[in-house]
Amino acid sequence: MGKKIVIASDSFKGSASSKEIGTYIADGIHSLYPDYDTTIFSIADGGEGTVDAILEVNKGHKVTIEVQGPLGNPVEASYGIIDDGKTAVMEMAAASGITLVLTSELDVLKASTYGTGQMIKEAIEKHVERIYIGIGGSATNDGGMGMASALGAKFFDEDGLSLEAKGENLSRIVNLDISELETLVDGVEVIILSDVTNPLCGPNGATAVYGPQKGATPSLIPVLDDGLANFAQVIEKYLKKDVKDLPGAGAAGGLGAGLMAFLNGKTERGIDKILELIHIEEDIATSDLVITGEGRMDGQSINGKAPLGIATIAKRYQVPAVAIVGSCSNDLTEVYDLGISGVFDIINRPMTLDEAMLQTPELVKSVSRNVISLFSFLNK
Repeated sequence: MGKKIVIASDSFKGSASSKEIGTYIADGIHSLYPDYDTTIFSIADGGEGTVDAILEVNKGHKVTIEVQGPLGNPVEASYGIIDDGKTAVMEMAAASGITLVLTSELDVLKASTYGTGQMIKEAIEKHVERIYIGIGGSATNDGGMGMASALGAKFFDEDGLSLEAKGENLSRIVNLDISELETLVDGVEVIILSDVTNPLCGPNGATAVYGPQKGATPSLIPVLDDGLANFAQVIEKYLKKDVKDLPGAGAAGGLGAGLMAFLNGKTERGIDKILELIHIEEDIATSDLVITGEGRMDGQSINGKAPLGIATIAKRYQVPAVAIVGSCSNDLTEVYDLGISGVFDIINRPMTLDEAMLQTPELVKSVSRNVISLFSFLNK
């Protein structure tokens, strides 16, 4: 009798999507054991692939609109509608993501989450009751000022002049008006999907930790951090909300704080909520083996990442879980402790990164055959 295998790997960024990796693994299994029952789930942790993963198993559709990109250029952004139109699912990176900007053009002072706000507004105007928003992969450091501005918030300097919503103006804000925004978002529940726990400011805050990858030079980091601190003070003064040190406030250049302050957003660990939304637990509970994976597994993998979210469920039902990865660190003790029984990297000979990325389909299938052959021998 054939075994039941659940396959749920994160994407190998730059090489293959979650769905593609799952297909390669299944192909490897079926090349040796065609009678094995494989079920492939696309997964994500709140970043890239979140909308597709949720839409894949929930009745719904995708909406594509034109919004303002991180630096003001028009971009097409897509989000999902599920639950008979009651729920929207979106990724802030679709409108304000770092992949929308050439590395040579990154400008964290001028980058804005305005497009993310436009996407949220469009969904609200479709009368959704709930919005799930993944906030990984941003190009911005504006604290969600742009997002709030697109929803009707107004920000003023000491002379009472209206400020353009971008990171370089955070330090100039002395007053705000959210009356229009409050009317628009009233009654809409916002759930932030993120595994980031950083506060808004300070040495572990949005700018210090994530600013450099968005183009912030060492001299700009304190400037931007002070701007976010000022933004938090204005929010506390006028909205009576202290978001500065809340876990996750520093996610996506402070967009986490902005969603909490202006939309009463509540944060949930991205992978946990997404796994709930794709209803994977029922399949894992009745499976014989779970195969997960990601591009690289290391110490960071224990912090809310997709493979260990999968492994946690598998451990609950005493189902063995293994990971197929692009590469891994030498010390995976904590990974094993959390439920992954084995980690298998796809590199089978000396090769460059470019070669490995180009050969991902064949390499993943090869390791998949090795894994399933060993599993089948041990379960005769």
